[in-house]
Formats: sequence, structure tokens, C-alpha cells
Amino acid sequence: MKKNIILMTALMFFALTVNCLAADFSLSAGGGGLAGYTFTRYSLEGGSVKSVQSMDRFDYGGFLFFDATYAEFSLMCKGGNYTYSEKVADSLVNSKGTGSETSIGFSLLGKYPLSLNNKITWFPMFGIDYQIALTQIRQPDGNISYDRSKGELASDRDVDDKPYPLSAWNSLWIEIGAGLDFSINGPLFLRSEFLFGFRLPTVYEMGALEFAKMQMNMDNPKLGGLTGNPSLKVAIGYMF
Repeated sequence: MKKNIILMTALMFFALTVNCLAADFSLSAGGGGLAGYTFTRYSLEGGSVKSVQSMDRFDYGGFLFFDATYAEFSLMCKGGNYTYSEKVADSLVNSKGTGSETSIGFSLLGKYPLSLNNKITWFPMFGIDYQIALTQIRQPDGNISYDRSKGELASDRDVDDKPYPLSAWNSLWIEIGAGLDFSINGPLFLRSEFLFGFRLPTVYEMGALEFAKMQMNMDNPKLGGLTGNPSLKVAIGYMF
């Protein structure tokens, strides 16, 4: 599924390039900061067993971008602190606590600039973002913090009782939103972007399905829910 999404996005950028060859073309680059909020609401259920999980994280970080008029490539580094809650319905199994994550990300977004006047240009955006996990730290209430990739809890181990590698928390996002450029002076401009991301299931989450089937005797378990991320990015750019 991830390969199909990447292929469709690449074809979209190719089509944009072909259609815009005759249009004005410019290159720019810059960097800035970002702030966002990531939430997860999903359930894992099968038969009479249902597990409900939620997570709320505030994100912060910085990024660099390279812009080729109709496409923007970004490299970002971000972190976030979160709270979480996990509960198995009709049982005493209930855990909650805090945690933190860091990652680096690579995004490729198509954009279509529309000039409002000689100072302001806005553009709708759509594309993908791939994030590589650098750290996964969790601290259950009343306990010390631990590295999730070491598999200290059963939920962080696969069906073969092996710790998940850190890459199990890598994630692919579908991003949609809009941006605005404001010309400051000469080649300098201020860029702001508001994006909303939808995350596809991670290797860790898909592994939870197998774990539920093998270890919790769930009948045909299903994973449902949503992980979303509204974010605001602000940067200073330079047009070549």
C-alpha cells in the first residue's frame, strides 16, 4: 500500500511538471521552525475483546526546504512530549503515562502558486512525508522511563517475543494543506504553511494485530482509528 501511494504521488509531480513547463519557474531555499499537535485514537478488537488506545503529543522542531515552484522538498528534525492511555474493555488492564519521541523526516509536496499581488502568493499543497524514528521513550505512571525499542514490556515485543527495532515506529504520512509567501525585500521572503497529516499504520501497529491473534486469543482482530497531525511551519526563504 505504501509503495502504491509513493508511486501515485510521483506520477502527480510528473504531471505537474509536464503541465507547467511553459510557466514561470523559480528556485528558492530556506529554513525555519515548526509546531504541531499529533493525536492517536484507535482500537484493536476481536471477538469479545477490545483494546482502546489514545495519545496526545505536542511537536516542535526545525526544517530546511528547497522549492522548485511546483514542488517543495523538506528535511526536518522534530521531537515531542506526549501523554497516553491504554485500556482493555471489561478488564482491569489499564495503563497510562507520558513519553517522548524524536525523528527526522523527509517530505515531498506538490504546490500550485497563485499570486494575490506583488507581495503575497498563496498555494495549496499535497504530498507525502516519511519520518524515521530516532528515539522512543515511555514512562508509565509510577515507574521509571525506558527505551521502547528494548522491549521491556510485552506490548513492545513481537509475536516471537523479540523487541521491535526502532524502525518499527517509522511512519508514512499523507499531507494536505496550504502555504503563503510574503515578499520582504528583494529575494528574501517569509513563508508560512499549515498542513494536516494522516498517518498510515506503522510496522509496530500492524504487529499488534499478530500479537493479539497469537497471544490474546482475539478472533479475527481488526485495527481501526486515526492518527492525525495539524502543524504550522514558518520560515525565511531566499529566491535565486
